[in-house]
Amino acid sequence: MSRLVQANAASGMAVDDDCKRKFLELKAKRTYRFVVFRIDEKQKQVVVERLGEPNLTYDDFAATLPTDECRYCIYDFDFVTEEGCQKSKIFFIAWYAALFRVQIAAPVSLQLTNHGAVFFCRCDVKGP
Repeated sequence: MSRLVQANAASGMAVDDDCKRKFLELKAKRTYRFVVFRIDEKQKQVVVERLGEPNLTYDDFAATLPTDECRYCIYDFDFVTEEGCQKSKIFFIAWYAALFRVQIAAPVSLQLTNHGAVFFCRCDVKGP
C-alpha cells in the first residue's frame, strides 16, 4: 500500500501518493492526456481512478465522467497560439455532477488544492 498524504482537519480526507505520482508523470513525461481521481469513502482518501492515453481527446475524457458522482481531474490541453506555436496547459478540473452530495465535494477540492501546489490551474465544471 502506498503512503498517504495525511488528512487535514478541514476535510478529513487523505490523498494517496499515487495521485501526485501520476500527475508528475503527466506533467514531466506527457504519459497521459488526463488523470481522473475519485473519493474512496471507505478508506477516506482520494485515489486514482482512470488514466487517459495521450492520443485521447477532450470528448473521450468528458465521456469518462459520471453523471451522478464527483470526480477530480488533471487534463493536459494542447493548443496552437495565434503566432502558430504549439502549447500545452494542465488544468485541474473539479467535476460536480448535478446529483452529488456537496458536503463531500467541497472539502475534498480544498484538500487536493492544498496538497497540490503542483496543480496550478483550477476550473470548476458543472455536470449536465
